Amino acid sequence: MPYAYDDQNIFAKILRGEIPNNTVLETEHALAFHDIQPQAPVHVLVIPKGPYVTYDHFCNAASDAEIVDFMRCIGKVCTMLGIESDTGDKGFRAISNAGEDGVQEVPHLHVHLLGGRRMGRMVQPPRD
Repeated sequence: MPYAYDDQNIFAKILRGEIPNNTVLETEHALAFHDIQPQAPVHVLVIPKGPYVTYDHFCNAASDAEIVDFMRCIGKVCTMLGIESDTGDKGFRAISNAGEDGVQEVPHLHVHLLGGRRMGRMVQPPRD
């Protein structure tokens, strides 16, 4: 199934400079910025600069350089914001929703980095 990228999505507009953002880090292939509706004391979005819809689309179609840069950007942001997990007493949650069942709202790959407090359970069982 082909991935249909909508170049009018909000993240594409941010990447083009049409919508401002509060940048945390920008690299050759990625942009990290604070979420405008944070769900935790630290809530940053990391997006690739290329037109990738979902995480699997990115993994299957991006160049090695894009993948490495994107992943390293995530690691650098965690260190910059003090949520890295290598100290054993901190940590974070990384979330990427994909497609309808994953409740993806913006058709551009984005990873939410949430930290600064203990997170609740990731997924609740469905209610009957």
